[in-house]
Amino acid sequence: MSDTIQPELIVTGGRVYTSDPANEWAEAFAVAGGSIVAIGTDAEITALAAASTEVLDAGGRLVLPGLSDGHTHLGLGGGQAAWELPILPSDTKEEIFEKVAAWAADLGPDEWIVGGIVGSIVMDVVGTTADLASLDAASGGRPVLLRDDSMHNRWVSSRALELMGVTADSPDPEGGHYGRDESGALTGVLQELASAVVEKAHDESIADPDAHNKISLKKALEVVNSYGITAVQDAATMEYSWKALSAIEADGDVTAWVVGSMPARPFIESGTVGEELFAIGAAHRSEHIRPDFVKFVLDGVPMTRTTAMLRPYICHDHDDPQFTGESYWTLEELIETIELCYDRGLNGKLHATGDASVRLVLDAVEIVRERRGPGPIFQIAHVEFVDPVDVPRFAALGVVPDASPYIWYPGIIQESIKNQIPLETVEASWPTADFVNTGALLSAGSDWPCVLPSPDPWIGLETLVTRANIDPSVPGELNPSQKLSVADAVAAFTRNPAAAMGLDSVTGSLKVGLSADFIVLDRNIFEIEPREIHETKVDQTYFEGRKVYERAQVTV
Repeated sequence: MSDTIQPELIVTGGRVYTSDPANEWAEAFAVAGGSIVAIGTDAEITALAAASTEVLDAGGRLVLPGLSDGHTHLGLGGGQAAWELPILPSDTKEEIFEKVAAWAADLGPDEWIVGGIVGSIVMDVVGTTADLASLDAASGGRPVLLRDDSMHNRWVSSRALELMGVTADSPDPEGGHYGRDESGALTGVLQELASAVVEKAHDESIADPDAHNKISLKKALEVVNSYGITAVQDAATMEYSWKALSAIEADGDVTAWVVGSMPARPFIESGTVGEELFAIGAAHRSEHIRPDFVKFVLDGVPMTRTTAMLRPYICHDHDDPQFTGESYWTLEELIETIELCYDRGLNGKLHATGDASVRLVLDAVEIVRERRGPGPIFQIAHVEFVDPVDVPRFAALGVVPDASPYIWYPGIIQESIKNQIPLETVEASWPTADFVNTGALLSAGSDWPCVLPSPDPWIGLETLVTRANIDPSVPGELNPSQKLSVADAVAAFTRNPAAAMGLDSVTGSLKVGLSADFIVLDRNIFEIEPREIHETKVDQTYFEGRKVYERAQVTV
C-alpha cells in the first residue's frame, strides 16, 4: 500500500462489506478524486490521512457499496413523488374516491388529478359505469388519470376520456383496450397501450414540460439516494427523461449512475420510440447518463391475461379454457431486433412476464449468439414464471434474470395474479435460488413506482431471503425452496445489477479504482433476524465520495 496517497476522505471505525468476493470484509478505505484508492485495516488507512483529509467515523455501523437498482422508472416515480396524489395499493375504491375528492378541493375546475398506485385488486372490480360515475363525482368533473400497480393500466374519468377524444364508438388502439361494459359503454379502465393515449392528453396540459420534468427527475434522484441507491437502470427512457437528466447533469446535480433503456416500439408512456429515440439518447450521453439499452416489451401482465404463458390461464365462465395469451413479437422479429443490438453496440432489456415469452427471448438470443458469438448484455424482466428447463439457459447464454422481489411481497398484485394463473404455477414462481445455483447473474430491481410507492430496497432484499411478507399477519412463504443467503441477496442489489447495466468497471462494489459510492446503515443486516431487514434505514449515502443524503436524526 503506497504511503504517497493523499486521500480527501477516509472511512474508518465500521464494518465494511465490500461485495467483492475476493475481499469481502474490510475495516476502512480511502477516497481521492471520487474513487476508492485504498482498502485495508483502520491502522493502514488512517496512516494515509493528511491534515486536510476528512475522516468519517462509521461508529461501528455497517458500510455497504451504494446499491444498484436494475429496474426503475425514474420519470414516473419522480413525477409521482413530486406532483401527484398518493394512493396506496391497499386502498379500496371507496378510499380512493375520498382521496380524489380531497385532492380536488384544492384544484381549479379544469386541472388534472393524476395519482397512483391503484392496486390490481381494485382494478379487477372497477370496470363498471357506476364506478366511473363515482370517480366523476369525486373529482368534480375534472380529468382524472390514476395508474395501477403494474403501470400497464389506467383508470380515468369521463372528462379525461373526452380530452383523449375517445367515445364508445372509438376503436381500440393497436396493443391496447378501452374498457367497456356489456352494453358497450366506456368504463374508464384502460389497458396496455390505451394508457399511452391518456398520458399524451395529460402531457399536453402541462404548461412548461421541460421545467416540470426536470423537477420530477431531480426528485427521483433524491428519492433513490435516500434509500442508498447510487446506480439505476431506467426501464423505459423517453425523450423527456433524456432532456431532463441532461439539464440536471449540466447543473452538476446528478447523484447516481443512470443507464437508460429506450423502447423499440410504442410504449405505455407517449413519445418517440425506435431509431429516432436511439439517436436522441446518444445525443444526451454524458459521464453519468448512459443510453446503453434498447427496451423490448414482449407481453403484458398476468392480471389482465396479457402475459404469454405455456399453460392455460384459469378458466372463468366466459373464457376460452385453452387461452394462454400471446407474445407481441414473433421469433423472427425478435431475432432481427437483437441483431440490431449487435450492429448498434446496444444492450437489451426485455419485458417478458410469462414463461412462454421468456422462452421466446432465450430462443432468439441463442440463435443470434450462435451466429455472432458473445456480445451485448440481454436482461429478461421480470422472471416471475420460468419453466424449469429454461432456468439453466440464462447462465449458458449470458442472459441476466432481472427480478422484482417487490412484486411477490408485500404487493397486493400477487392476489390478483392468483385469480388468473394456476396455483401450481404461482407456487413455483420466482426461481431466484435456482438462478444463483446455475450461475446466472441474478439482479434485483424495484420497478418503482410499480407495485409499491417507493423503491425501498430493504423490503426487496428481505423477501429474497425470507420469501415471506414483511407483514407478520400475512402467513406463508412463496416457493420457500428459493430463499437466498443475505450475502447472495446483497449481491443481487449491488455488484450483480451493476454488471448487468455494464457498470461493473465503475461501481457495484468497494474496490480500488471504482467510484466511491457507499452507504452507512443503522444496523448490520448480516447479524439481525432476516425478518427485520426491511426496517433498515440508510444514515448516509455517498456518490463519488461526496455525501448526497443524510438521514435526519430524531431527538427526544
